[in-house]
Amino acid sequence: MDKLKMAVTVFYSKAFRFMQKSFLFIALPLACFLFTIPAKAQQSAEKVQMADGMRSSGKIYVVVAVLVTVLAGLLIYIISLDRKISKLEKQSSL
Repeated sequence: MDKLKMAVTVFYSKAFRFMQKSFLFIALPLACFLFTIPAKAQQSAEKVQMADGMRSSGKIYVVVAVLVTVLAGLLIYIISLDRKISKLEKQSSL
């Protein structure tokens, strides 16, 4: 009976942790999206002058290239970190 109780407790604690993580992954982006809706609604129909100026001088492509480079670097870092953690988990389970 004690083993069953312990197994149920472990299951519920893991399920609770999973639900907490899931909530963060769903609630945080949803909250960010909902808070930006009023800001977008207040924008006028006029075109943004800064964007037009950057587009006409070709600087927008530099901005896009820098953003893509930074995001690609972050993605590569996360993937390599995940592989290292997976390797450590395999070593610790042996």
